[in-house]
Amino acid sequence: MSHHLVEAEGLRHVWPDGTVALDGVSFRITHGESVGVVGANGAGKSTLLLHLCGALVPREGRVRVGDVPVTKTTLETVRRAVGTVFQDPDDQLFLPTVRDDVAFGPLNLGLPSEDVEARVASALDAVDAGPLAPRAPWRLSGGEKRRVAIATVLAMSPDVLVLDEPSSGLDPRSRRELIGLLSAFRHTRIVATHDLDLVLDVCTRTIVLDRGRVAADGPTREVLADEELLARCRLERPLSLAPCPRCGGAPG
Repeated sequence: MSHHLVEAEGLRHVWPDGTVALDGVSFRITHGESVGVVGANGAGKSTLLLHLCGALVPREGRVRVGDVPVTKTTLETVRRAVGTVFQDPDDQLFLPTVRDDVAFGPLNLGLPSEDVEARVASALDAVDAGPLAPRAPWRLSGGEKRRVAIATVLAMSPDVLVLDEPSSGLDPRSRRELIGLLSAFRHTRIVATHDLDLVLDVCTRTIVLDRGRVAADGPTREVLADEELLARCRLERPLSLAPCPRCGGAPG
């Protein structure tokens, strides 16, 4: 069975205040898929991501990465397999230079210095950020920070790439660059976002969460064109699928 597989079965999570964040979520993501996870605020997206990367361990139901169930005893293996890019890049960039940040993970794996250097160079090249290596992260633009945050994860050679609101706070040019970057990756990708147009550009499959349950799971264009579904789940159709505001005709 592919080590790139991610599977949830009957996943349920209730917060201490009694809020049901996930209520029987099930899906299976296989090697190389690019999957969007969308939903209104409170739908369960963030809680789901916390389970996929091992920050939360299932209490009811199960999550599996490859052949490894996510449990307290498998967290090290799971976190090596699943690389998570958080919504705020500053959560991942905290060292004096970009190179130091990208090298941090491989160094903590105990890799030889030459292997670390190779991973740093490869990860920065993958996000077109090689010239940023000597710079201080706090001096980077929002788009540059996002690319470097992704590089810190790629340097760990994950099997699965999980991204939480990757386009948040980006200007239009940086957003377009991000779309091109994500489209070029061959990792298994799971993108949780409110940006449905980004999902349309990057993800071939979309899972819609609504109040902790899977409301839909299918081809992205079909799911995001379903106006009744989107209205029921408190979502709006992507701008690129909306009718022309002047003539009312179908999108081009």
